[in-house]
Amino acid sequence: MVPLTAIPEPITADPPHTADRPVLTQSWLDLAFLHWAVDPALVAPLLPAGTRPDTLDGATYVGLVAFRMHRVGWFGLPGIPYLGSFPETNVRLYSVDAHGRRGVVFRSLDASRLLPVAVGRSGFGLPYVWSKMDIRREDDTVTYTSRRRWGRPAGAYSRITVRIGEQVQEPSELEHFLTARWGMHSAFFGRSRYLPNTHPRWPLHRAELLDHSENLVAAAGLPAPADGPVSVLYSPGVPVRFGLPPRTPAGVPTP
Repeated sequence: MVPLTAIPEPITADPPHTADRPVLTQSWLDLAFLHWAVDPALVAPLLPAGTRPDTLDGATYVGLVAFRMHRVGWFGLPGIPYLGSFPETNVRLYSVDAHGRRGVVFRSLDASRLLPVAVGRSGFGLPYVWSKMDIRREDDTVTYTSRRRWGRPAGAYSRITVRIGEQVQEPSELEHFLTARWGMHSAFFGRSRYLPNTHPRWPLHRAELLDHSENLVAAAGLPAPADGPVSVLYSPGVPVRFGLPPRTPAGVPTP
């Protein structure tokens, strides 16, 4: 595992930095968060160089997060209504780097628009795959479906149905740990990168998992969950801004 040279930043419900000059804007809407505890030793080999599993009380987590991406925009330009709006389901892990920055690492990102998939893969080195997807809501029940059109393994799928419950007034430390993540770690052309993001505090709701079948977690190189998730949450969503990596005192962007 990578040794830390700094104390990890606190787990906070609000972002520890700003994105005054965002390079990317978008909204994340109608999110379902499913999480399972996993041994950090199993996760460590799957993370970019310069990061290690982020843990809480000795455990780390794998997340399956389904939502609607809405109006992706670049460099302050208005978000794109059609190509920039689509369902997405990602498998993610939790990381911390030698600067103490907590983040997420995406093992896969299924999306239903081919152009954003191509841009995400070629421009950012992210593991996007093109999938047939749908999100349907009836009253307080939301169903997310996904099946891969392209990418390995062929036909990888997920189906999630949740019933939205009461709003979480005081999220637990674990709920903050799983949702309030203020950056992304990724490997790009052989180098580890950190991209910070900001958004308002999450409005979270308890959720009941009514239906769940998938093989995306196993397809992402992780053990297939043997039991139900330890945490199921829903959020109506937040607007998000991604900024450039923070600079060192010498004015050089940190990796």
